[in-house]
Amino acid sequence: MTDAVRTITDRVRTRVLREGVDLTRDGTAAARFTREEVRRYSERALAGTHSQPIDELATVREVEAAITGYGPLQPYFDDPGVEEIWINGPTRVFIARNGVAELTTVVLGDREVRELVERMLQHSGRRVDLSSPFVDASLPDGSRLHVAIPDVARAHWAVNIRKFQRRIRTLEALVGLGSLTAEAADFLRASVVAGANTLVSGATHTGKTTMLNALMSAARVDERVITIEETFELDLDVRDLVSLQCRQPSLEGTGEISLRRLIKESLRMRPDRLIVGEVREAESLDLLIALNSGLPGMCTIHANSARDALTKLCTLPLLAGRNIDASFVVPTVAGCIDLVVHLGIDARGRRRVVEIVAPTGETSLGAVEADPLFTTVDGELRPTGLRPRRAEKFVVAEPGRAVGGVSA
Repeated sequence: MTDAVRTITDRVRTRVLREGVDLTRDGTAAARFTREEVRRYSERALAGTHSQPIDELATVREVEAAITGYGPLQPYFDDPGVEEIWINGPTRVFIARNGVAELTTVVLGDREVRELVERMLQHSGRRVDLSSPFVDASLPDGSRLHVAIPDVARAHWAVNIRKFQRRIRTLEALVGLGSLTAEAADFLRASVVAGANTLVSGATHTGKTTMLNALMSAARVDERVITIEETFELDLDVRDLVSLQCRQPSLEGTGEISLRRLIKESLRMRPDRLIVGEVREAESLDLLIALNSGLPGMCTIHANSARDALTKLCTLPLLAGRNIDASFVVPTVAGCIDLVVHLGIDARGRRRVVEIVAPTGETSLGAVEADPLFTTVDGELRPTGLRPRRAEKFVVAEPGRAVGGVSA
């Protein structure tokens, strides 16, 4: 940001505060004030008061972005090829394109970063301060914001913005991108219709949320779907949809609404299918209890492989309390989860389905047994020839349909 842009931006903000204008209600005020202040600055420059001439049109765009948008970051918000933006420090502003990180030329001062974060948080009503040094919030366009401030962060505010992407909404789109084979897509589509309880696993940035969106594009039109997330990220094309998100505690430490609470409340809302954005802790127990009651569901989990995902899902419920032990959890996972879809990302940023496994319903030595239905061979996802041992759901949904390459 040049000195001229900074000066004009400060003048526009001063006018907004002095005149008590609500920019969220008056959409023309920011543009009007900006044009007036840019014109005044240019007149003073011509008179010799300011030594720095300006490009008026470019300055208007920069000031408007600083007032109503996200300043120097706005071009990356507008660029559909940018997936994520993060700030590590004044000269360390990164973006990701197609899964690959790039260091930008943007330089932001600590004050500019704080002002940007405050503007981003206005819509959500959430806060970040010394008493609450982390914040997770949704931006108006659906992008996800995460912030950590000192002294949790070392010297500067750490800001991550995962942009909301609308490009991939179906399994067909994933096939077109090479992330999934047509045969695997057909199988997953049949699994969704059959109400198979599906666990989507993978590392960070592998496209787990995108996969959930794509899977749900195959759901029946008449299903009532409840989604539960820490912050809104899912964008399901479902007619009968209720979306719920967690709430942070107030300054007094009250009013928090957790994932566990939302899962319990969702069961009173007549769901036909339950979608949990991600399980990380004890809420996995409540999800398993819901799935064990016959309610179809899906969720994501961070894991290194499909089998590791099953192991992790057997471990997380133990965080719910001492009265929960593996003798209950492991058989429940084996009986509830029908499929695990594991995703990966390579060095070039290519995201793809790496394997699809189906728990058999049996356990061995305290672990859930599972059969591989699709595995990656020479970089290509191929069927193994096995089919889910528990094919009852598929048979009821579509009698005679091929499941995992074998007729059910």
